[in-house]
Amino acid sequence: MESELEVNLPYNANRFLTATTKGLAMATAIESDSFLSFIRTEAAELAARHSLPESKQQWAEKRSEIRSKLAKALGGFPNSKCELEPELIGTLDFDGYTVERVVIQTIPGVQMTANVYRPDGPGPFPAVLCVHGHWKGAKQDPTVQARCIGLAKLGFIAMAVDAFGAGERAIAQQLGEYHGEMTAAMLYATGRHLAGIQVYENMRCADYLQSREDVDSENLAITGTSGGGNQTMYAGALEQRFKAVIPVCSVGNYQAYLGVACCMCELVPGALTFTEEWGVLGLVAPRALMVINATQDGIQFSVAEAKKSLAAVAVVFEKVGAADNVRHVVVESKHDYNQPMREAMYGWVTLHLKGEGDGSPIAEPPIETVDRELLRCYPEGQRPASFVTLPKLARRFAGQMARRQVEPVHVEHWEAEREAKLGMIRRHVGRHGNKVEIHDGIAISEVKQGVSVQFEVSPEEGVRCGFRWTKGTGRQILIASSLEGSPLSKEEREWCIEHGIDLLEVTLRATGPYGPKGNRIGAALDHNAAQWAAWIGRPLAGQWIVDLQAAVGWVVAAYEEVPAVSLVSLGAAVVPTLLTAGLQSRVKQVIALDPPLTLQSDRKYGDGQIGAILPGMLSDLGDIGQLISLVAPRSTWVIAGKTMQGENLERRELVDSLSYAASIYKVNDSRALHVLTAEGRDDWLERVFAK
Repeated sequence: MESELEVNLPYNANRFLTATTKGLAMATAIESDSFLSFIRTEAAELAARHSLPESKQQWAEKRSEIRSKLAKALGGFPNSKCELEPELIGTLDFDGYTVERVVIQTIPGVQMTANVYRPDGPGPFPAVLCVHGHWKGAKQDPTVQARCIGLAKLGFIAMAVDAFGAGERAIAQQLGEYHGEMTAAMLYATGRHLAGIQVYENMRCADYLQSREDVDSENLAITGTSGGGNQTMYAGALEQRFKAVIPVCSVGNYQAYLGVACCMCELVPGALTFTEEWGVLGLVAPRALMVINATQDGIQFSVAEAKKSLAAVAVVFEKVGAADNVRHVVVESKHDYNQPMREAMYGWVTLHLKGEGDGSPIAEPPIETVDRELLRCYPEGQRPASFVTLPKLARRFAGQMARRQVEPVHVEHWEAEREAKLGMIRRHVGRHGNKVEIHDGIAISEVKQGVSVQFEVSPEEGVRCGFRWTKGTGRQILIASSLEGSPLSKEEREWCIEHGIDLLEVTLRATGPYGPKGNRIGAALDHNAAQWAAWIGRPLAGQWIVDLQAAVGWVVAAYEEVPAVSLVSLGAAVVPTLLTAGLQSRVKQVIALDPPLTLQSDRKYGDGQIGAILPGMLSDLGDIGQLISLVAPRSTWVIAGKTMQGENLERRELVDSLSYAASIYKVNDSRALHVLTAEGRDDWLERVFAK
């Protein structure tokens, strides 16, 4: 059942629309901040629901819930583990310790490169897993080397590993490649998020350490800084074998993430719907937790924000009778893992893994780092051709999930499947008010045919998007949207005016003038807005559906006789457009211009929008081309289909990407699925509206 929107038109209800005298230029810097304000308000409301436990029993119940939902939000973990198949590549000898260059298998066919720093002597030794942040050298970086050397000289085995997509495990073999933005986005649609992959691989490291005879298998710890600190927090929360957990320059709270840029490897979609950061840290209890913060760090990792989380964490540790097992260390410093931080960590692991001392800092022994190239398992240019990079694994996952979309054998089968998919879409859209607020006013009847007016709409309280309406004859209207720039060219707009077609061009929330400042990171054009939306469990694609539904609602309310509605999308706007059409029976036709049609690729995505990807959509809903099935049996035009790199799909690729949708049209006895290659792009209007 589609829901009807309540559209508040000022003055005479169905005879007026809203307008600003300066059009979309009115969306000033203040308006560009409105999306962030909206997200923060939603986040605060969610966080207020997460109350502190009043008893040990109450925490046990809450702990179980948080743990289950966190694992699910990260993408879940395999039911069975593959063999580690450890391979010793080589050994480097130093004063008092050796470094083993090791490769282990974490996921079938996926190798993790590692350095194992081993003290001289027979052992067994307690062990510390050292995960890196976003330093270019990854596990080889001097920042990581320093703590590993210090630990080895103090009698610990230290294992430093390259995170998936970083260091030696990047797409290219040269160190320094970033694994976030549109690289990490390749996993996003599979639901096996980069943060989850990292957590699982760190669990496999615990498996590996316990398999070694020289490791005291009951005494393991994990530590890292920045993005490595986030890995530490999540792995430490979910992996009970880590007796001591030391996140550095990474703890603040989730609400502080809203307004800043963080890596995709730190994103847990929907986390605020079930906890704040204190709940995750609380999962460590009653094991030992030391949080280290720097006084000159970013707001999301600041001392002040960390104190908010740790005040709640202290309550949890007190309830489980382990008040002494949590400690907060503040260091006068910038973002780092420097000597005072390392010395604090040495004292903590000495207490909790060796049972020595009181947890106070231990002086660091002399340290001399080496050229990072010496520590590589595979010198540049010598990595095996079969090595599985992030895009290759994402392609594997995507292919497995896309094949789950089984072509129905009859229309009843499809109708049941379609209803289930629509339910999933509604969950992504989330709860929101049906009241649409339209600002200011101008009489529709006074607008002459061919004239355009621009106005702003609040599809829900606290957020705005822009409408540009061009009056035609009132028989047909195109509701057009794009995620970047205008959805229609000047020539296309003029053609529609000449032929009497009404237009409603929608500037969606968090795009164009409504997008937050500094929104782009690398190839991800909407990086920050997409992440902020994901934290509150309302992905941008779902929010854009609300905007497009408001546009349909406005048409219904503004016209005495509702014209035939066609939704037109440009580029990646095809995703919210198709999902809106699935939910809205008033939509008679969908026209997709330059749409990416498949998320399956073994190459990094090109410039694009993370927000157009629903987390886990390949598993729940299918690939982009498969979403077209939701429009059947209504008319759909696919014009100049693209790859996620923006390249034209070859005819064979077009057929493959649309085969599932074509089967749905067939089972509905409809021939209304039309496909034009790039050669038909320039005259699409004539072809679509030839009648």
